[in-house]
Amino acid sequence: MRRIIRALIALIVLAGAGYAGFRALQPPLVATATPTRGPAIEAVYATGVVEPGLEIRIAPRVGGRIVELAVDEGARVRKGQLLARLEAEDLVASVAELAARAQYARSQYERSVTLRAGALMSAAALEQSRADLEAADAALKRAREQVGYMRLTAPSDGEITRRDGEVGEFIPVNQVIFYMAGPAPLRITADVDEEDLPRVQPGLPVLIRTDAFPGRVFDGRVGEITPRGDSVARSFRVRIALAGDAPLRIGMTTETNIVLEQRDNALLVPSSAVVDGAVWTIEAGRAARLPVEVGVVGAQKTEIRSGIAGDELLIVAPPGDIGPGDRFRIAD
Repeated sequence: MRRIIRALIALIVLAGAGYAGFRALQPPLVATATPTRGPAIEAVYATGVVEPGLEIRIAPRVGGRIVELAVDEGARVRKGQLLARLEAEDLVASVAELAARAQYARSQYERSVTLRAGALMSAAALEQSRADLEAADAALKRAREQVGYMRLTAPSDGEITRRDGEVGEFIPVNQVIFYMAGPAPLRITADVDEEDLPRVQPGLPVLIRTDAFPGRVFDGRVGEITPRGDSVARSFRVRIALAGDAPLRIGMTTETNIVLEQRDNALLVPSSAVVDGAVWTIEAGRAARLPVEVGVVGAQKTEIRSGIAGDELLIVAPPGDIGPGDRFRIAD
């Protein structure tokens, strides 16, 4: 009985070895695909940010504590409309004091004029009285302007996009409280690599995508190219005008493709099929190498401008040791 079992085991081992040997002698499997026709777009890629065409930063010219906020973020405002008011009690008191001094200086000057007319005062004394009046008026005017600085108003029509400040907070001089978008339309500022910049020209169409609206593509056009670049990032800022009424918001990040050229009926092959400027075809089970002229290269598809007719069976991912005449089997 043991002899029979051992014989069966030996037969199974031999059968397995024979099958493995048969498999080893078979040509390897490869995936294949045929070329297709479709659009090929040559574009310059850049990331950008949605910005207002005109952004105004509003800050106080005199430091003070906020006592009133008249508008909030998202508010539409008109030119001259009150935005915020800073504490001004001390300045108002100073204005009252300086007004009294100016009034007294004026009365003294008028009295001096009368005395000079009667030859009871010298010309020098009259000039001094006039100088005192002018100094008092100038001080009063300056104090009134200081009070006016405590009222922040809209310099033009627009929309408040951001507010940094709360009632009771002390705001130093020139610290921005309001960011206001002017009446100009939104735009995108994209950073284009300096190597790609020579191919970018005003007027070129732009395809715009953003994670805020997945699956949607917005249109735009290159507007302006800044004359000075960033030597550290090695990039230039390109202004992109939005087409139509795109629902983008200020501050959104975007992916932009500046279209340099577009061909609608290009010959396309899988990008993995192109290796060192050539594709590998398979016919009657054997591989052949065909040099090709490559056009636009994408992550999934690559344009072929010449070298193949378009009806070949291409090896999608050629093995690294592939050679002309090698035998392969086509995978289902």
